[in-house]
Amino acid sequence: MTSGRSFYITTPIYYPSDVPHIGHGYTTVAVDALARWHRQGGDDTWMLTGTDEHGQKMMRAAAANGVTPQEWVDKLVTEAWFPLLKTLDVANDDFIRTTQERHETAAAKFWQAIYDRGYVYAGEYEALYCVGCEEFKPESEIVDGTGPFEGLKVCAIHSKPLELLHEKNYFFKLSEFQDRLLELYRERPDFVQPESARNEVVAFVQQGLKDLSISRSAFDWGIPIPWDASHVLYVWIDALLNYATAVGYGADQETFDRRWPGYHVVGKDILRFHAVIWPAMLMAAGLDVPRGVFAHGWLLVGGEKMSKSKATGIAPETLVDTFGSDAFRFYFLSAIAFGQDGSFSWEDMAARYQAELANGFGNLASRTVAMIGKYFDGSIPEPAAYTDADLRIQQVVAKAASEADAAIEKFRIDQAIDAIWTIVDELNGYITDNEPWALAKDESQRDRLATVLYTCAEGLRALAVLLSPIMPQSTAKLWTALGAEAALGELAAQDVRAAGEWGRLPAGAAVGKLEPLFPRIESE
Repeated sequence: MTSGRSFYITTPIYYPSDVPHIGHGYTTVAVDALARWHRQGGDDTWMLTGTDEHGQKMMRAAAANGVTPQEWVDKLVTEAWFPLLKTLDVANDDFIRTTQERHETAAAKFWQAIYDRGYVYAGEYEALYCVGCEEFKPESEIVDGTGPFEGLKVCAIHSKPLELLHEKNYFFKLSEFQDRLLELYRERPDFVQPESARNEVVAFVQQGLKDLSISRSAFDWGIPIPWDASHVLYVWIDALLNYATAVGYGADQETFDRRWPGYHVVGKDILRFHAVIWPAMLMAAGLDVPRGVFAHGWLLVGGEKMSKSKATGIAPETLVDTFGSDAFRFYFLSAIAFGQDGSFSWEDMAARYQAELANGFGNLASRTVAMIGKYFDGSIPEPAAYTDADLRIQQVVAKAASEADAAIEKFRIDQAIDAIWTIVDELNGYITDNEPWALAKDESQRDRLATVLYTCAEGLRALAVLLSPIMPQSTAKLWTALGAEAALGELAAQDVRAAGEWGRLPAGAAVGKLEPLFPRIESE
């Protein structure tokens, strides 16, 4: 099933200063669904996620909690970030932590290479710094404070006072890459997606780039700079490297050549780091730039961007405990156009759960399996001659499968689900029109009944394969109940790009019992 095409995809490297909220969950399941699709399409797939653990903010949080920075990050990662992956059923191939030796050693090699190539110089730096963002703030993100912070300059994102830092630092000659970056965006218009994100990046680079401070000397929680151990790498300059160090940069050239370059999916608030600074660093090191950077929108709750500081963060397990991980994945990947801002509300999620999952997909599966059990002793019937109505279902399935794959290629998971859902709607309508319960009462209609129920079962077989990257648990239950596991092998091994080919489920396969895939939720 392997096409050999490499598909390497990453989530952002998360800053684990606090517990994950549904925004982190959203990004992670999106990347997981894309990776699962490509894996099931036979691509040589690798999905990376991880945590960015250095920097001043971590050091201060650890001190406030009376532990070392390493003890602090170990606790956060094991108690909050690893469990998130389990809660949301994420099948990542690797999890990198920037405090791991494999990252620190390779990151030092990377910067030594840039230094040796003449792109780093020493200088003095004075600027306003936001510890919350771990970033020296550009003018556009500095505002005058109000209330208790009146008379102070504050961060436009965190509304907290900025710190004036004056340090001897090392600088990366980012300004030298302005023309090469603009050429990259021109030659590869899909390098930054969606288009709104691309336009923002191009406009930013056209204004001119300043050289970038890449080191800090006022504290030591970071990776020592290889040519001057009295400095540590500025946290972002270390964090971005994880995408390369995780796949063997500086340690395993064969794996690096096999995997790199990859795709990065990020929130739009960290787009500049990934679409400007990171490709410039790679150019300076003589390496290929990423295959693409996709910036998704913000999740809004009650009209506000979710944030830890404003208490609009909702823990993913709150939703998963009620609706299940498949419904979490389905809701966030289908309800929001991937790349745009989207609003979350409990009411909307409950309504979609009921209408689309329980009544739409779940009910279709239950009825079909039950009728085959009742009218054909639990054995998938052999279809007789197909009518126009049956052939129409076959066309809908083929079209849905090819449109979904095309949408995934463009990172539009929401459009892929819309395409796949046409099968659910068409089959539900088909059952209503063909009334198998009425056909079952007339012995002369036995062949027609067999054809109708085979069509439903084979449509469900395609649905199980196409939806498995989105909803791995419910589709696995359906797969087993259809007798497909015994007849065709495990679901994860089915080629998602061949899912639309009709007639794969063999007649005679034994259907089993199917509990409701999406049980009714008691409203409180």
